[in-house]
Amino acid sequence: MALPDFPWDALAPHAERARRAPGGIVDLSVGTPVDPTPALLRDALAAASDAPGYPQVWGTPAVREAVAAWFARRRGVPGLDPDGVMPTPGSKELVAWLPTLLGLGPGDVVVHPLVAYPTYDVGARLAGAAPLPLDDVASLPSPVVDLPGGGTGRVRLVWLNSPSNPTGAVDDVRRLAEVVAWAREHDVVVAGDECYAELGWAPAEGCAHGEVDVDERGDLVPPSVLDPRATGGDSRGVLSVYSLSKQSNLAGYRAAFVAGCPALVRHLVGVRKHAGVIVPRPVQEVLRTALGDDAHVAEQKEHYRARRAVLRDALAAAGGRVERSDAGLYLWTTFDEPAMDTVARLADRGVLVAPGTFYGAAGERHVRVALTATDERVSAAAERLRG
Repeated sequence: MALPDFPWDALAPHAERARRAPGGIVDLSVGTPVDPTPALLRDALAAASDAPGYPQVWGTPAVREAVAAWFARRRGVPGLDPDGVMPTPGSKELVAWLPTLLGLGPGDVVVHPLVAYPTYDVGARLAGAAPLPLDDVASLPSPVVDLPGGGTGRVRLVWLNSPSNPTGAVDDVRRLAEVVAWAREHDVVVAGDECYAELGWAPAEGCAHGEVDVDERGDLVPPSVLDPRATGGDSRGVLSVYSLSKQSNLAGYRAAFVAGCPALVRHLVGVRKHAGVIVPRPVQEVLRTALGDDAHVAEQKEHYRARRAVLRDALAAAGGRVERSDAGLYLWTTFDEPAMDTVARLADRGVLVAPGTFYGAAGERHVRVALTATDERVSAAAERLRG
């Protein structure tokens, strides 16, 4: 099994250059939260810290019911069956191992977006399946496809990522419905990676969007792959993967979940019981508490909104053009030059960004600029970009 090199290792020399800049590095290359974990959630962890027994792979009933209630309140998905919910230790782990957990192997194909988080590709390879970057899977006449390296394979799993990492693009309800319909016709599982769903931005900024809703502030509300307008109210064959790392500053807690088709979730639970992959009981309680409190999520979003505005203006002043960044924690930016040329130029100014090539060949002239830095570091980056 051949895996690609870990992409961020290639940034080491550019990071070193950025560190030598006056005032030090502003690292906008990785989307790791920097703001404090809300006191409400730290208190929940402390209150649940007396946990001498083994936790449940499936999660406590209270956790699963909290996820179902959150989907109804925040994602427009009423009536989600709590039996179709399983907490996971972060979402990256689930993304990496889902093809293996579903029993995929040689001859099977995992479709993922053309510009995509690298772990979709890695997860396919870990299972011995073939990754296939493809945006228009619903147009395929058959699940049997030609592979870039030669030969054919059968599509067994389709990954959607909305809002996208890295681009911030949002799939509208129509596209979600088309993919779900195609997948059901061909007995293919659809998994939506949706961990930036609480971070939609204003369509008035000129973002591309189709049949999506807006909230009372006018921000996009990215639809879930489990939205009844996409599934017909039937979660069969469909999963949503979600993480609280971004919305609740819980990356260090590894608090996430998968939800959707009860039959698929039961299968995942059964395999993971054998493997002992379990979210610690105190973290489950933090997850339950976080999903029941919208105030801390809204507060954190406003921090990102302010940082986004500062960086967006500074990138434009520096000659960059932000594209497709409808939602999420990144500004997908082009300076109309090869991505690594942009990385090198900005590193000379002490600003480190991620090249679009980390996310596939289609990103060769873009960089991903993260909003996950303190207000002081974002201001420093803006000053350097304006130059």
